[in-house]
Amino acid sequence: MTDVLYEGRDLEVLANMPNYYSWIMDTFASHVAGHVVEYGAGAGTVSSRLAPLAAKLTLVEPSPNLIGVLRHRFEALPQVEVIGASLQDHVAHLGNDAIDTIALVNVLEHIEDDREALGQLLRALKPGGKLLVLVPALQILMSKLDKIHGHFRRYHRGELIAKVRDAGGDISTCRYFDLAGVLPWLVLNRLLGSTTFNSALVCVNDRFVVPVSRTVEQIVDLPFGKNLILVASKGAVN
Repeated sequence: MTDVLYEGRDLEVLANMPNYYSWIMDTFASHVAGHVVEYGAGAGTVSSRLAPLAAKLTLVEPSPNLIGVLRHRFEALPQVEVIGASLQDHVAHLGNDAIDTIALVNVLEHIEDDREALGQLLRALKPGGKLLVLVPALQILMSKLDKIHGHFRRYHRGELIAKVRDAGGDISTCRYFDLAGVLPWLVLNRLLGSTTFNSALVCVNDRFVVPVSRTVEQIVDLPFGKNLILVASKGAVN
């Protein structure tokens, strides 16, 4: 992951999306167990939802300005530890078959050599351990905002599946996510070049659009979406 210092305002705006993050956890929650490592923990928005499900939670965050935020937020939870490091540096020091669950929410796109990173992550998982991933989707949506936040790419479903399988992952879920977010991102960020998140629009989307999208996407297999969400496991032989 690049050493991007995320703007506090953007993190605050995106944290104010309880329905959106609950929707993500609908897919992830049943797979979270044991020693969990979350890479790119940010200000702890996803971490706070992982903590009640984990026996131990290791939060790995490369941005120095967020380490204190995380430690303060989780100081009352002894099962949570915070480590200031990049994904690459941290995972390189993990032993084989060491971790039960690894979560990456909007992280993999920050890593230039994502194939190498995925190989290291699958190596560190225990047999049967789970890899939980959310990434931005559709290269046509690649915008100035993506580049400001250090994104090397946006993914297509076949590409993500191939990379995880090549790394040794057995995929149980890989689907497009948040169809309703495609058009706003295309217009505001890709075509108009916006480089910030509008807090009012984010709140309106979370309150009124996300609950409808969540219901529809439970029964419809999307041909595309703003994101991809993936659950994979490590087999007995990596």
